[in-house]
Amino acid sequence: MEGVTHSESFSITELARHFDVTPRTIRFYEGEGLIAPKRRGTVRLYSRADRTRLAWILRGREVGFSLAEIRELLDLYEPGPGRRGQLQATLEKCRARIAALKQQRDAIDLTIAELDQFCASITAKL
Repeated sequence: MEGVTHSESFSITELARHFDVTPRTIRFYEGEGLIAPKRRGTVRLYSRADRTRLAWILRGREVGFSLAEIRELLDLYEPGPGRRGQLQATLEKCRARIAALKQQRDAIDLTIAELDQFCASITAKL
């Protein structure tokens, strides 16, 4: 991956650049207690674990998970082979999200069909 370093810590600028987010976004997740960098004076130093957690957070947000759901999944995280619980919970949440999105899509399709009929009836009157 471009921009990935093999150091043990990352600055907020490095993480922001790597994940294409603002430092404010990262500070927000820190404020929510989802990541916890160490500090050297006023400088935040993010660990590999923080970087991994941030990747999970951003991915979860991309697919529509709430911060509460992301927090729940992160709380299950165990590095190494002990990840089965987290992976199972993630799979269940993903399936539930897919079902919700399909329901939304069905509702949108129905609304579009109704609007198409309405437009057709208006066009016929013109």
